[in-house]
Amino acid sequence: MPLPQLRQISSRRRLLQFLVAGTLCTQHGVPALAQNAAPPRLPDPMSWAPRDLNNLISDPKEALDVFDFEPVAKKNLSPAHFGYMATGIDDEVTLRANREGFLKFQLRPRRLVDVATIDMTTELLGTRFDSPIVIAPTGSNRAFHSDGEVAVANAARTGNHLQILSSGATTSIEEVIAARGAPVWFQLYPRKWEVTEALLKRAERAGSSVAVVTVDGGAFTNWETLARLRRNDTRQCDGCHGSSIRDYVARRPNFDGIDVSDPASMNIANQTWDSIKRLRDSTKMKIVLKGILTHEDAALATDSGIDAIIVSNHGGRVVDSGRATIEILPEIIEAVGGRIPVLVDSGFRRGTDIIKALAMGAQAVCIGRPYLWGLGAFGQPGVERVLEILRNEARAVMQQVGARSIKHLTPRMVQRA
Repeated sequence: MPLPQLRQISSRRRLLQFLVAGTLCTQHGVPALAQNAAPPRLPDPMSWAPRDLNNLISDPKEALDVFDFEPVAKKNLSPAHFGYMATGIDDEVTLRANREGFLKFQLRPRRLVDVATIDMTTELLGTRFDSPIVIAPTGSNRAFHSDGEVAVANAARTGNHLQILSSGATTSIEEVIAARGAPVWFQLYPRKWEVTEALLKRAERAGSSVAVVTVDGGAFTNWETLARLRRNDTRQCDGCHGSSIRDYVARRPNFDGIDVSDPASMNIANQTWDSIKRLRDSTKMKIVLKGILTHEDAALATDSGIDAIIVSNHGGRVVDSGRATIEILPEIIEAVGGRIPVLVDSGFRRGTDIIKALAMGAQAVCIGRPYLWGLGAFGQPGVERVLEILRNEARAVMQQVGARSIKHLTPRMVQRA
């Protein structure tokens, strides 16, 4: 092609690029429709300092952020166990949305505020903790490290974090409370009443004063990442987990002595607000509902005498709604109107994520996969380091926005992008 023609094509290309990037198209043309969308996430870390997956950290102290633990955990774990931890549901839109949602909110740093001393203590349902970072309930921790939930409890004790124990834990609530050196909250699904009541009584006898009732289960979960990675696992999974949900549950220590032989005893899809009322009226434990995602349900929970709620989409594992919990949080805060505490989980990986949620009105933030990465990578020291990194990051962000304590975080410190 002749040189003049090449120059003409090049000039046209530059003109088109200018028009697309300029005010003409972005303000008045079609691309303006996307102005309110989240900006694309930058490479993490930046391209000139890529994370070297061929040179993984060998000590928790080497970690620069919580993401450094995930590839180590993947290397250590069997394909099925890592897949169980990592999977979302269906297209995993919600799994990604939980991270991308934070880009839609920006912090507003303030200057010339004395933030030499930062107080991160938080009170949750009558108990004070040194941090608003809560250990979310996750099942089967011994799939990631032989010390399982005990290692997590020891790490929680080190940083004085609230720990919520899954009823599907591979360690009993009695053993976890002994390791934590303090009561933990106990998570369960509302099932057949006899099963639910037995779990509540056991938790109450063990010293737990709060029951976290997960209300987002019941539907089929299409965990494609788990299914694909499991194909690469040569072990026979039925030997540990059984071949049905009843087998799985019956092998969990918190269900010892509880009859789950009736298939109906495992049904969690037929629960209603009447089920929650019965549960509320039958125990002295405080009741927290986990899995609330709309202002309508938040208002119903508040009016039903619930003590707190956790805004949660189960880390993108239960429904592929496409909505990040950080985007849902404002409508929940407004619906509750300060009558009960609101906690939030799903997708939190950075101190900036945590402070955005707290400034918007959440009382605490629950962390799931990051501490499991630490557990799978290094056991208790890995969990401790993950929590330490998040505390340090959150403390630094509090200094940037001019908040000397958790109570000084306000909605004015964050804005919609």
